[in-house]
Amino acid sequence: MDICFFGGYDSDYPRNSILRRGLKANDVPVFEAHIRRGHKFWVRYPLLVLRWLRHGRRRAALPSLLFIPEFCQKDVFLARAIAGLFSKRIVFDPLASRYETKVLDWQRKPEGSLAAWWNRLIDRLAFKSSDLVLADTEAHKKYYCREFGVSPWKVAVMPVGFDDRVFTQSLAQRRKLSCQRESPFTVLFFGSFLPLHGVETAAEAAFHVWKKDKTVRFTFIGSGQTYPRTRKMASDFGLTNISFEGWINQVALAEKIASEADICLGIFGRTEKASRVVPHKIFQAMALRKPVITGRTPAAREFFTHGKDIYFCPAGDPESLARAILELREDVAHRDEIARGGYELAWQRFTPQRLGSRLREILAGRFLA
Repeated sequence: MDICFFGGYDSDYPRNSILRRGLKANDVPVFEAHIRRGHKFWVRYPLLVLRWLRHGRRRAALPSLLFIPEFCQKDVFLARAIAGLFSKRIVFDPLASRYETKVLDWQRKPEGSLAAWWNRLIDRLAFKSSDLVLADTEAHKKYYCREFGVSPWKVAVMPVGFDDRVFTQSLAQRRKLSCQRESPFTVLFFGSFLPLHGVETAAEAAFHVWKKDKTVRFTFIGSGQTYPRTRKMASDFGLTNISFEGWINQVALAEKIASEADICLGIFGRTEKASRVVPHKIFQAMALRKPVITGRTPAAREFFTHGKDIYFCPAGDPESLARAILELREDVAHRDEIARGGYELAWQRFTPQRLGSRLREILAGRFLA
């Protein structure tokens, strides 16, 4: 069994990067036929065909599986044509549907609009054209089956995990040894400020914490759709315990988490999508032995246990989030217990090697049985 990652995807995006590394670590030959994102189909499709055929000339045989990574719904249709000609199979890893992202989460298109109908159709046809669909959570699997008519047998769950070359055990150990230093107690959020992240909830929670303990600091790293609104909230509240920092690269981010964060925040949005995802940021923080507070959602409950390896609070409830932060601020033993539990879970189940092993078993069971 060999696999070609195929499409106009970002090869540095954590999801496909982790799976490629994980498969290679489990002795699965992996190739890439890809171009950078943004090309129109009349440019993208011919280039992808040429790169696919190039593998055949180099190896005297074409890869047996075409793997279409996240956000490449439209490339599934080209892959389907190639698969039909060369008797290959297609694995599609959407990570999220176009419809739920653009219409339900970002709310850029009205639900009853022509654009909403079009995006929903693209999703449905991409799922139908695939031989196997991956979902990052069981909640997402149920959504795909319910909304797009996908057979449950056709969908397998594959969590997103984390990149252990960046979020390393040595960084986690370094923080463990340096945590005795005097420094402000810091609550860290990092991410792309998507609606599902519910960053406004975290900003309002900072206000409630500030009223009771002005020594707790909040750091927000990143930018995105809700960033301006979050900055305005902080300004309107007159908060002096919040700092906003722009994007930094993954290596610098891991260093910052390890050296500064006492608590890391997950997601708190009330969107439908927020209830179905467990993003990389949660696994990344756990890998660095940080206690994580996140919204209690069906997806999060699939992997984690409250009080053991994570701390749940109601999504979209800033007062509950503030209470959780203050509780863990005071209860050092519980905070350390959660950090240790999350760390052990992340390294036992969600490294690229572990996920690659799981994916190899899924593919072998589906296509080699």
